Amino acid sequence: MVAIRIYEPALCCDTGVCGVDVDQSLVEVTASVRSLQEQGADIQRHNLATDPLAFTTDETVRAFMHVVGSTGLPLTVVDGVTVATGSYPSKAQLLAFAGLAAPAARVELGLTEKSESGCCGGATGCC
Repeated sequence: MVAIRIYEPALCCDTGVCGVDVDQSLVEVTASVRSLQEQGADIQRHNLATDPLAFTTDETVRAFMHVVGSTGLPLTVVDGVTVATGSYPSKAQLLAFAGLAAPAARVELGLTEKSESGCCGGATGCC
């Protein structure tokens, strides 16, 4: 199972519904992450304000923070590979990263692995 980690800037809450201005992207990512967790995906969010240690223990994140800093957050990492910076991935992208998306969605997002013969396999046998 792949490990999806989302590293966020310092936030007062992860839901996006605190204060007078609702951040719709936080509302959507909160719902998406919860949905994926319910489906058994290994996905976690790390907030710079409440979980700063997570930003120092992962080499990919530590290097990103050294070069770009917190202005480049959120950062999404899948199995140690940076897949998104500066914005949250959509639910469709998260499903694909987790391997829970339909095959057509995985192909559309460029996440289908090709075999040595050049074919992708699956129901059709080719991409």
